[in-house]
Amino acid sequence: MKKFLRRFLLVLAAVLALLLLGAAGLWWWLTPACRHVADVVYTRSQGSDLTFDVFTPLAPNGLGVAVLISGSWKSSPGPIHPWLFAALLRRGYTVFAVRHGSQPAFTVSQIFADLERAIRFLRTHAAEYGVNPMRLAVAGGSSGGHLSLLLATRGGPGMADAPDPVDRASSAVQAVACFFPVTDLLNLGKSTENPGDGGPPKSFVKAFGPRATTLPEWRVLGRELSPIYHVGPDLPPVFLLHGDADTLVPLEQSESFVARAREAGREVELEVHPGGAHGWLTMVFDVRRFADWFDRHLRPDGR
Repeated sequence: MKKFLRRFLLVLAAVLALLLLGAAGLWWWLTPACRHVADVVYTRSQGSDLTFDVFTPLAPNGLGVAVLISGSWKSSPGPIHPWLFAALLRRGYTVFAVRHGSQPAFTVSQIFADLERAIRFLRTHAAEYGVNPMRLAVAGGSSGGHLSLLLATRGGPGMADAPDPVDRASSAVQAVACFFPVTDLLNLGKSTENPGDGGPPKSFVKAFGPRATTLPEWRVLGRELSPIYHVGPDLPPVFLLHGDADTLVPLEQSESFVARAREAGREVELEVHPGGAHGWLTMVFDVRRFADWFDRHLRPDGR
């Protein structure tokens, strides 16, 4: 009996040691060393300062990623934790965690316009952050994915005669990676948000403002805000990661976008997460796939 108990305790001690070692390793990986600058104002909109936080790794690679802090077209004003994008920091990317105004006070159209301003601001001030202004990427999930694809498809040159140099800069991005984005607001398919009459997502009518309250106006607005209708020859490389059990934003949203992008001869890749709903526990580790994509398409050597 004593021999059995001794062996049991040794095994238990070994298991506990492995668990502690694993927890320590996980904590280390999720807390990369970086310099953090909070609440940089990129514009003032509707009486509010809109800001981003800058996370600079200790060994930066000279490339920047704008991570859109967005869910349900709302953006939290609270602290931003770098574990969300640890994989990017560990790969050397400087991360700009961008907040936007939240619906319904800000319509989705206004949110997109403000995010265009954010990209223009980052490009104008890129030298201050040690990043290449011509190699900026964008990433997000859900509404952040939708807004990322809007920047990919509708971002472009600023106004050449604008008095503010920020407004003269381009809002185009050079690579995109995102989770489960809405790509076609006019065809919501099997989504639980489909009202069944071609109208806007039923829980988010107010998010789109007065033009979403009548079907004729919504058809115009919904097209304006659907990335799939703006795919063109300038679409940057796009990586999508989507669960096949997502009922809020069904997989078909990404599949349709991929088909349209390939018809246009653009580079796009879709990775399906088996059994994934609208979010899953291991998403933070899947951001490594985003880093892989940016390595391929932002680094001059592709590594």
